[in-house]
Amino acid sequence: MPSLSTYRLFISHAWEYHDDYNRLVRLLDEASFFNYANYSVPKDDEFGQMTKAELKEELRQQIRPVNCFLALGGVYMSYSDWIQFELDFAASLEKPIIGIKPWGNTNVSTAVSSVAKEVVGWNTNSIIEAIRKYSI
Repeated sequence: MPSLSTYRLFISHAWEYHDDYNRLVRLLDEASFFNYANYSVPKDDEFGQMTKAELKEELRQQIRPVNCFLALGGVYMSYSDWIQFELDFAASLEKPIIGIKPWGNTNVSTAVSSVAKEVVGWNTNSIIEAIRKYSI
């Protein structure tokens, strides 16, 4: 029987594409024999009043305790300075980064594929297997 550990995850995403984020969260929520805590920024949080330095520190605080960093690998990832900051910081801490091919696509951002331990398809078993395999 699979381990029922609770995995601490950060899910990197662009707010303009939050449907993919929500779909991934639902997929993880509905997975059998899998427990996780989501350390990523929820969409309804108000960060608009923070300075860039404050927001960077907030992101660092969210990424530091995670076992694994999930990066939705849509091409839009290449155009976000914030997502690149998150990827760079996670990589600097040697957090395992798992790239996830976007729903219905085969292309993955090079920003994600260049740092990912593995890139998996949009499949519950593939994603969870990678999380279990690489989590620290």
